[in-house]
Amino acid sequence: MTQASTTPKNGRRQHDREIIALAVPAFGALVAEPLFVMADSAIIGHLGTPQLAGLGIAAALLMTGVSVFVFLAYATTAAVARRVGAGDLQSAIRQGMDGIWLALLLGAAVIAVVLPAAPWLVDLFGASDTAAPYAITYLRISSLGIPAMLVVLAATGVLRGLQDTKTPLYVAIGGFTANAVLNVGLVYGAELGIAGSAWGTVIAQCGMAAVYLRVVVRGARRHGASLRPDAAGIRACAQAGVPLLVRTLSLRAVLMIATAVAARLGDADVAAHQIILSLWSLLAFALDAIAIAGQAIIGRYLGANDAKGAQEACRRMVQWGIVSGVVLGVLVAVSRPLFIPLFTSDQVVRDALLPALLVVAVSQPISGIVFILDGVLMGAGDGPYLAWAMLATLAVFTPVALLVPALGGGLTALWWAMMLMMTVRMVTLWLRARSGRWVVTGATR
Repeated sequence: MTQASTTPKNGRRQHDREIIALAVPAFGALVAEPLFVMADSAIIGHLGTPQLAGLGIAAALLMTGVSVFVFLAYATTAAVARRVGAGDLQSAIRQGMDGIWLALLLGAAVIAVVLPAAPWLVDLFGASDTAAPYAITYLRISSLGIPAMLVVLAATGVLRGLQDTKTPLYVAIGGFTANAVLNVGLVYGAELGIAGSAWGTVIAQCGMAAVYLRVVVRGARRHGASLRPDAAGIRACAQAGVPLLVRTLSLRAVLMIATAVAARLGDADVAAHQIILSLWSLLAFALDAIAIAGQAIIGRYLGANDAKGAQEACRRMVQWGIVSGVVLGVLVAVSRPLFIPLFTSDQVVRDALLPALLVVAVSQPISGIVFILDGVLMGAGDGPYLAWAMLATLAVFTPVALLVPALGGGLTALWWAMMLMMTVRMVTLWLRARSGRWVVTGATR
C-alpha cells in the first residue's frame, strides 16, 4: 500500500486520538459543574420547602450571571492555543494570566452589584415571602465566591489552550467532593442552615481557584512569564470577549423566550418544558465536550500556520458531531417511555413530553454539527461572526416562538421552533466554515 493511500487514514486516527484525549475529560468536568447545585439541593431540601425554594431562586441567578462570563474560558482557550501552536509557551501563559486578571476584576464588579441589589434581584424572580429571606442570604454569601468562579473559568481556558483537559476534570471532582462535605458539616454539624451551604460552596470554589492558580503560576515561572497585571493585555482579553458575550446573551435570550412561551401554554406544558431543558442540557454536555476539544485543537493548528491541518481537523470533528448526534437522538427516541416516569407521575405532563421529546431526538444530529462548528470558530478566534450569526438566529426564532401560543400550538410546536433555531445556527455556521474565512493563521488573529 502506498504512503499516499495511508496518509488520510493515519490523519483521521491522529485526529480521533486527540479528540478523545481532550473531549472525554472535558465531558467529565462539564458534568461535574451542575453537581454542585444538585448537592446543595439535596442537602438543603431536608431543611424545608422555603429553604429549597430560596436556593432554587438564588442558584438560578448565580448560574445565569456566571454563564454570561463563560467567554473567559472560550476566548482564553483560543488565544492560548494559538500561541502554543506557534511554540511560544511564555506568551501563551502570559495571555492566560491576562484572562485571569480580567476574571478577578469582573468578579469584584459583580460583588459590588449583587450585595446591595440582592433583595431586588430576588423580588424580580417572584420569590414568595417565605422563600425570599433564604434566597437573599444564599445569594449574598455565594456572590463572594464569584471571583473564584470566574478565575476557574479563565484558568480552565488556559489549561484547555495548553491541551490539558485532565487537570480541570480532577479539580472539578475535588471541588464537588469538598463542596458536599463542607455543606453537610456546615448546614447540619454547625447548624448554619442555608447560610452554611452558601459558605461551603464559596470555600470549595476558592479552593478550586487556588489549585488552578498554583498550576498556572508554576507554569509561568517555568517559562519565565510575568505574573503582573498588564493593562494592554487585559484590555485585549476584554475586547476579544465582547463578541462572545453578545453570542452568549443572545443564546440565553432564546432560552428565556422559550421558557416564557411555555409558561403561557399552561402549567403542564411549562413543567414538561423544564424537564426537556434539563435533558437538553445533559445532551449538550456530550456535544460540548467535542466542541471544547475543537477549540484547543483548531487554535493550535492555526497558531502553527497549519491551515490544512485545521481544515482536516474541522471536517473530522464535524463527522464526530454528526455520529454523536445520531446516537444521542436514537437513545432519546427509544428510551422516552422509560425515563419519563422518573421525572413526573402526572399523565398530562407525560402526554406533553412524549411528542416534544421526539422532536428533540430528531434535532440531535443538527445539534452535533452546531456545537462542533461553534467550537471550531471559537478556536479560530472568529468571535465577531459568531455574535452576528447568533443575533440573526435570535431575530428568526423570536417571532416564530411568539406565534406558537397565538396560533394555538403546544409544547411540541415550541420545540419545532427550537429545532428551527438550531437549523438556522447550523446554516450560518456551515456557510462560514465552508467559506474558509475563519482560517487565519499565526500566533494572533
